[in-house]
Amino acid sequence: MEFPRIIPKPLDTTSIEALITHMGSSNSFNARRLYEACTLYGRMIADEATICLTLAGAFTPAGLGMAVNSLMERGLIDFIISTGANLYHDIHFALDLPVYRGDFRMDDSKLLREGLVRVYDIFIPVETLLETDRFIRSSVKELVGRVVSSSQLHHHLGEKLLDEAEHPERSILAKAASLDVPIYTPSPGDSSIGLNLAAEKLRGGGLILDVDLDVMETSAIVYSSRRNGAVILGGGAPKNFYMQTQPLLSQILSINKGGHDYFIQITMDSPQWGGLSGATHNEAVSWGKMNPKQVGNGVTVYSDFTLAAPILFSYATLKYKRPLKRLYAEREKLVNHLKNRLNGNR
Repeated sequence: MEFPRIIPKPLDTTSIEALITHMGSSNSFNARRLYEACTLYGRMIADEATICLTLAGAFTPAGLGMAVNSLMERGLIDFIISTGANLYHDIHFALDLPVYRGDFRMDDSKLLREGLVRVYDIFIPVETLLETDRFIRSSVKELVGRVVSSSQLHHHLGEKLLDEAEHPERSILAKAASLDVPIYTPSPGDSSIGLNLAAEKLRGGGLILDVDLDVMETSAIVYSSRRNGAVILGGGAPKNFYMQTQPLLSQILSINKGGHDYFIQITMDSPQWGGLSGATHNEAVSWGKMNPKQVGNGVTVYSDFTLAAPILFSYATLKYKRPLKRLYAEREKLVNHLKNRLNGNR
């Protein structure tokens, strides 16, 4: 069987501002919410907020990785929290391994026989997965025996892609490594990256991922920032991993920053089912996750993020640019800053 390939492409920002202005002045419902998200992004930039992007759902398999790269290049994303699956599939594109536009109506038993896995209407050859597995296992051999945070692991994988991949420009991992944007994952064992790390450990090698380091680093970033905000795609564990930084500081460490200051969420989930992915920024106030004085700086766009995120990102890259924070290089200093506060040395 033959299918057209998915190739990530840069954003086209030629007429997006007019579209967003129209949404704000003439439209209602989620079109107006998307307009509000675009203008809220501008307020985050003007307020010098440290901005986190969280990714859950099949964002990179859909070929949207270069949209994130555009934000990083312009200093509009300072750190990322993602599912491991998004980072795993990101590697396919850097290695120029095929990912195809498929058809969700096809017989999955036939796909199994043909060696294709399906993510709704995306087909990925099993050989693409196996080649990516081989790249990961080869890359982490240099880290055998080391205790690392997930940001260190992802930075290392990004550097390997920059050195070895045919198309590193297509990869979030590679771009983040080149710009010192740290990338975290809240559940590293819950992805094929984690499966390959476990395989290396079973063979007598492997590294040790210390999730406490991730909690410390992300909380230190939030603690040291004048203002904090997030762009949340899909929700899930990455969303909570970001939002929980404020309760760690206030509830557990007795350092009350008041909560996060900005909140942009694109999700299909509703709040009344009780799931975290649908929880609003208003609900987050009761947990100390969102600053009650800043609750007006939050918006939820109820949309498929493959529709809304490219519009939001195109608008932001067209309108805004600021110096890079390069937080990956600052991680240890920021953690020490938080430790000094706890030890009474301000």
